[in-house]
Amino acid sequence: MGIFYLIINGFCFFLMGRDKYLARKKRRRIPEKWFFTLAFLGGALGVFLGMQIFRHKTKHNTFVFGIPILLVWNLFIMYELGQRL
Repeated sequence: MGIFYLIINGFCFFLMGRDKYLARKKRRRIPEKWFFTLAFLGGALGVFLGMQIFRHKTKHNTFVFGIPILLVWNLFIMYELGQRL
């Protein structure tokens, strides 16, 4: 489970950086639904760190409020899974 969490969060962090790069180059962007889907599946920490480090999506209320909620969701799920193992 820990390896999955590292991979998905690393991937989400990479995607945030990539989307910021694409935005600066005025190229086709990564759909926001991908960020939320991956964050729901365990990548909220990567998206959150990407928001902070790349200063990306920080003016979108859906990200400012939604990603921290999904981060709490991820922590809850990890706790529950840890209790069952």
